[in-house]
Amino acid sequence: MTHQLSRRHFLAALGASGIGAATPALAGAPTASLRPVARGEDLRLRSIASAEELIAAAKLSGAVGFTVLDAATGTVIDSHAPTHGLPPASVAKAITASYALAVLGPDHRFNTDLLATGEVVEGVLKGDLILLGGGDPTLDTDGMAELVLMLKAAGVARVEGRFLVCGGTLPYTPTIDPGQPEHVGYSPAVSGLALNYNRVHFEWHKGGNGYQVSMDAPSPTLRPAVRMASMGVITRDVPLYTYHDGGARDEWTVARGALGNSGARWLPVRKPDRYAGEVFQVLAGGKGVSVPAPEMVATCPPGTLLARKQSAPLADVLRDMLKWSTNLTAEMVGLAATRARLGEAQSMRHSAAEMSAWARSEFGLEQVALVDHSGLGEDSRITSQDMAKLLLRQRVGLKALLKPMPLRDSTGKVFKDASQAVHAKTGTLNFVSGLAGYVDLDGGEELVFAFFSGDLDRRATLSKAQRERPEGGKAWNTRAKMLQQALIERWAVLAEA
Repeated sequence: MTHQLSRRHFLAALGASGIGAATPALAGAPTASLRPVARGEDLRLRSIASAEELIAAAKLSGAVGFTVLDAATGTVIDSHAPTHGLPPASVAKAITASYALAVLGPDHRFNTDLLATGEVVEGVLKGDLILLGGGDPTLDTDGMAELVLMLKAAGVARVEGRFLVCGGTLPYTPTIDPGQPEHVGYSPAVSGLALNYNRVHFEWHKGGNGYQVSMDAPSPTLRPAVRMASMGVITRDVPLYTYHDGGARDEWTVARGALGNSGARWLPVRKPDRYAGEVFQVLAGGKGVSVPAPEMVATCPPGTLLARKQSAPLADVLRDMLKWSTNLTAEMVGLAATRARLGEAQSMRHSAAEMSAWARSEFGLEQVALVDHSGLGEDSRITSQDMAKLLLRQRVGLKALLKPMPLRDSTGKVFKDASQAVHAKTGTLNFVSGLAGYVDLDGGEELVFAFFSGDLDRRATLSKAQRERPEGGKAWNTRAKMLQQALIERWAVLAEA
């Protein structure tokens, strides 16, 4: 997929948006006399705004750093504060993808298994049934239903023993980033067993007697109700949501006045093993297979394999992760890679530190220190220089997995006649914005770039409750994205001159 961009229209859009409106390249007469033109000099370089002018015109508070390389030679084409470390946000997922590909390989598949500790005699499993998670971040309710059908095909109509659920393949973490609001679905718990990206679907409808609410595990074809998550509608103004660990349940409340007549949203699951086990039990009952209530175990006992659900190949999993920026996928594949490389992954932070050390050693990076694999944690740091260096080395395997990035005008409309094709990973936190990847120019040149920006002082003033939709956050992010596009245009001119 290629997006063509007319420079004339692009520069006009930037001028209309205010980005660069005070610079000679984008609008109005030059504010200083132009220096004499040297014989043989490319005149385009005389009219292009400097990086500093574009950054100043963007009026973006905080720090900006970027590095641009010629993909063929590795030569630096342009840079600004290239050694200034900033949070990568979801750009970190490109590092995680490189790590997982290098350690696990593009054809690696994750398994979710059903094991038996006894024999199947006349439809009865004379022992325990074990649901064992193998680190598949993509398992959904439909996939769980496939496992139920496999169990039935193996001749099991009733489990006489226990139903054990084990997600101990990967270490448990109750939330990816404790600094996030408790109710956001993009920061769920992590373990070796995941279902529906460890999210439960909360839906409400207002009736004559108040609100009817449901907590489900929906998929394209199924919608089993969930007991391990409950919701209470409470008359209050704030907070919007509260969470309580009820032992066997995730207990939520919501402010009545915020609901309206009807609606729905995904909430994070904090007990992923119980969630998966309960949904499996419900689905099994629907197919006439009697399975007892799930019991969670940290270590899986030995057993005979009855059924196995495999994920898509890792390359496909990573392509979707980079396209949709799924945090849970990043954490699980990063943890799985560390476990395969070292024999264990002690914790999410331990694994992220090991991934950072791998990146420093493998690519000669100097300033990369990640606290997770998704970029959700604000304490992660990397420089644009190091990110560009990694992308240059990983170009063959990584570029094909990155999604095409259409360039847009100030209204958000996609340019249809661009001369550049951008394949990149975005990164967004409150007052943090990143973009890193590759630019193919119509003249055949290829660029590798990394851009990071962040107003960390402003971000530090936000309370936990403000972090879902902070005041001024959307406008700041829009300015950051327009600056990114203005810089890509500058880099194209520099590369082609």
